[in-house]
Amino acid sequence: MNVKKARRGSGGNSGFTLVELMVVISIIAVLAAIVGVNVMSSVDDGNVAAAKAQIKNFDTALVAYKIKFKKFPDSLDALISPPSGDPILTAKSVPLDPWDTPYQYQLESSRKYVIICLGADSAPGGEDVDADMRSDDMQ
Repeated sequence: MNVKKARRGSGGNSGFTLVELMVVISIIAVLAAIVGVNVMSSVDDGNVAAAKAQIKNFDTALVAYKIKFKKFPDSLDALISPPSGDPILTAKSVPLDPWDTPYQYQLESSRKYVIICLGADSAPGGEDVDADMRSDDMQ
């Protein structure tokens, strides 16, 4: 019988007030915003690193092409379907940058080329994640 009295004597008011719920929801929203910003920053950093790695892969493939054919190709497409038929890059097409924009390849002379990734904004120039990445700046 003492157990029944203890349960009745607890007041019967259980649950949260509206103010308590609003405080908890506000805290969760602030934490979600902080995590969201950090995650987006990590994604941007990963895309920049992936673009730089792909440019270095193109550099390696272009050197292999030059060794094999004694000159640099006129376009990156030649790395996939060179004159001899043996591809330097094994892909169906030239990969796009992480923002789905084609890499720009410019043959400046018989000994010099540049590969450019325009960054997140897909436009020349820019800062931070929007900045252009050039193969001649990475060497």
